[in-house]
Amino acid sequence: MAKQGSTVPSIYVISGNEQSLVKKRYHELLDRLMAPEQRPMGLLTCDSQTPLHAVLDELRTAPFLTDRRIVAIHEADEFVTNHRAPLEAYFDDPCPSGVLILTVKSFPASTKLAKKLKTVGELVSVIPPKPWQLPAHMAQHVKEVYDKRLDRGAAQLMVDLTGNDIARLYSEVEKLIIFADDKQQITVADVEALVGHNRVFGVFEVIDSMVTGNTGLALERLRNMFAEDKNAQYTVVGAFAFHFRKMFNAKALLSKGMGIPQVTKELALWGKKDQFFNQVQRLSLEQIGRQLQRLTEIDYAIKTGQTRVPVAIEQLVLDMR
Repeated sequence: MAKQGSTVPSIYVISGNEQSLVKKRYHELLDRLMAPEQRPMGLLTCDSQTPLHAVLDELRTAPFLTDRRIVAIHEADEFVTNHRAPLEAYFDDPCPSGVLILTVKSFPASTKLAKKLKTVGELVSVIPPKPWQLPAHMAQHVKEVYDKRLDRGAAQLMVDLTGNDIARLYSEVEKLIIFADDKQQITVADVEALVGHNRVFGVFEVIDSMVTGNTGLALERLRNMFAEDKNAQYTVVGAFAFHFRKMFNAKALLSKGMGIPQVTKELALWGKKDQFFNQVQRLSLEQIGRQLQRLTEIDYAIKTGQTRVPVAIEQLVLDMR
């Protein structure tokens, strides 16, 4: 936290499209600027509908029982658009005892506000991690926020099962922390038990029917999964990719001469191992690779609104006949 009397920027702009990360960065900044016990007297949080005069009056009011006054406007894009000229004037002469925090989706560098901010404040750009960075990001998040350790394998499994949506990953982590209770280390077993058990084994059975040529049963199991699990549509692509990736790795290791017990240990396989290796033996490496490619294409099509999850996954099942 900033010490009493220390100089901090008068204005902070936190910019980013991923609201979960923006909020996380905001709370980190707030912890640096103001102690929790001072916030009832010194912190005003509002949105884009807050009148400009109320914001400026609060910023210009002398602090009472606090080191400074902070006004935080969340999702402030509309506020900035509606009050650009007076904000430019305030940026020219901000109140030294007040701190204005704006969280926005974008803050173009070409605007007058962005240019003025360089002299009176700080721009915090929030860039989401790349998909391959998500396991490490989640492990770091668990360490920073909950002071617990998320195993590397557990972090990867969580991303595989939940997908790349940061907000959903944060939500699943929160559930895991409650589930783990006083455990300091969250393991693959914890993720399997809470996040993935039903979903993983539901998809496993669908794939088993697919590779044995029982398309009707595969579709029946798939539809039952969607009917029984309202969250399946958000995670089923990840669960399918998780299984096929395991199959691909197992097939590759077996082709190099590694035995089934070694592959089982190497890939940390659990559950119905005999059934899994039966699936692997029925498909070539190229066939498994094609399924992974299809899932990548499906994921993109879903995210860009070109298809719906149940339709895309049913087509995947049908195409494997």
